[in-house]
Amino acid sequence: MAVDEKLATVRHSCAHVMAEAVLHLFPGTKYAIGPAIDTGFYYDFAFPKDVKFSEADFPAIEKEMRRIIAGNHDFIRTEVTKDEALKLFKDQEYKVEIINDLPAEEKITTYRQDDFLDLCRGPHVANTKEINAQGFKLLKTAGAYWRGDSERPMLTRVYALCFAKPNDLKEHLKMLEEAEKRDHRKLGTEMDLFHLDPEDPGQIFWHPAGWTMYVALQDYMRKRVLEDGYKEVNTPAVMPRTLWEKSGHWGHYQKNMFITESEKRMFAIKPMNCPGALEIFNTRTRSYKDLPMRLAEFGHCVRNEPSGTLHGIMRVRGFVQDDAHILCTDDQISDEVSKFCRLLKSVYKDFGFDKNLIVKFSTMPDDHVGDLATWERAEKALAEACKKAELEYEIQPKEGAFYGPKLEFTLVDALGRQWQCGTIQVDYQLPSSERLNAEYTGADNQKHNPVMLHRAVLGSLERFLGILIENFAGAMPVWLHFEQAAVVPIGKDFNEYAQKINNALLAAGIRSNAYLDDDNMKNKIRLISMQNRTPYILVVGEKEKAENSVTVRFRHSSGLPQRTFSLDEFIAYARNKIDTHSLNS
Repeated sequence: MAVDEKLATVRHSCAHVMAEAVLHLFPGTKYAIGPAIDTGFYYDFAFPKDVKFSEADFPAIEKEMRRIIAGNHDFIRTEVTKDEALKLFKDQEYKVEIINDLPAEEKITTYRQDDFLDLCRGPHVANTKEINAQGFKLLKTAGAYWRGDSERPMLTRVYALCFAKPNDLKEHLKMLEEAEKRDHRKLGTEMDLFHLDPEDPGQIFWHPAGWTMYVALQDYMRKRVLEDGYKEVNTPAVMPRTLWEKSGHWGHYQKNMFITESEKRMFAIKPMNCPGALEIFNTRTRSYKDLPMRLAEFGHCVRNEPSGTLHGIMRVRGFVQDDAHILCTDDQISDEVSKFCRLLKSVYKDFGFDKNLIVKFSTMPDDHVGDLATWERAEKALAEACKKAELEYEIQPKEGAFYGPKLEFTLVDALGRQWQCGTIQVDYQLPSSERLNAEYTGADNQKHNPVMLHRAVLGSLERFLGILIENFAGAMPVWLHFEQAAVVPIGKDFNEYAQKINNALLAAGIRSNAYLDDDNMKNKIRLISMQNRTPYILVVGEKEKAENSVTVRFRHSSGLPQRTFSLDEFIAYARNKIDTHSLNS
């Protein structure tokens, strides 16, 4: 058994131990499901109405879990019939529902340890002694609808961490503590970047500082894609039902679309940009000489995500992607994907994410559309592109989109967390005659449907900015930060000189502010350092005025001592950091 599989088995076994401990301490509790997850496990419970369960109960549950583990109980697997299973779990309504939903031919198994019996496929460890009694910790509770259905009962989900070694648990807890400090929602409030209104879930209100960074990020990507041979387009936010029906979204994605009506016609706010790109392609006769056609769009999309799944600016309803659609021939797929991979690697390098890039290759799923030969051709082209771009990848069997294979790019942040951001997908279906019927005239003077490559480097700009805020703990690279320099006079007698310096910086394209209010210098510097996290604080007084210079205090995270520059030297220094997209201030 692989290490990850073994650890997942330990975690799932520990979930059963937790469920047993909960039932010992809170008799009458109903238990639902308890799977292993990336860092531990969870279990969903319905507590008796007279029980006020809270995280304050965690120490008692953990103590009982350790007592159970110390009992060295075997996990005993038993196969049962459907009728036997229904009798065994007759007092557990959630288990009964699961059993009743199982196909008649399904093999049903139970696992018992000590006095706890659960309906479970397994596998489990042989004995509770294989669970490290110091390697787990109950983490938090959350509400969870039974089977994810908001019309069903709300259960109490108990999350727990579980690791093979106590030191692994300690390291993870340290990471979580640091992650809490870096939480983009917390920093967004502290730095006055944005706010979220509970009356308008999933929509972001960007404040001046946050919007400055957002625009800088978008302008950066716009420059990169234009340099890489793309043409920027923009398509309507609201498009008719007829278009969404042709594209297939009305039948497959309608529940996530915001729908409206006008003049007895149905419209939808676009959840994605793809049909709009093909509408542009279809406005005139196209030739093979026009391909590849690379259409980039920073299109604002809206998706009706359940409010319970929303998370700060990481998971929203309204967002903008650095989206693009490449219309090309079969023979151009490999070159275009390889070209995209090079662009993505270069962009990620500017953010410091190039060292641990994870690439996943998702192949044909069971419910695919299109013939096997087409899929084989598309997968071969993706593999060749990765080789050209010198990208190693891991295969995700049967995880491709129903219309074609895809590559997914996952970056690793400063805390070791993984974020899937970039993607490129090969699509033979949307441009086909059965869908939006995009056509070009080939060298053979015959009509052909192009291949459509859907691709994004950053993905959602909102989500990527949230990742950056947490990765850099708010101390963004100079080129991206909303305030690149702050000019602070040592006293009001030097306000005029401070303003002169600020004007020169602004003229040089450096985002700067002069702090000329009556507060004392120390308070100003504290505010600029702690709230704004400004890379360069330029302190000016008599000496600086006489020499036309500035004394620069570097952001505390840089570890640099303060230094005096002439004004021209500092402008050249700062411009170099900005223009080269330096990660080091």
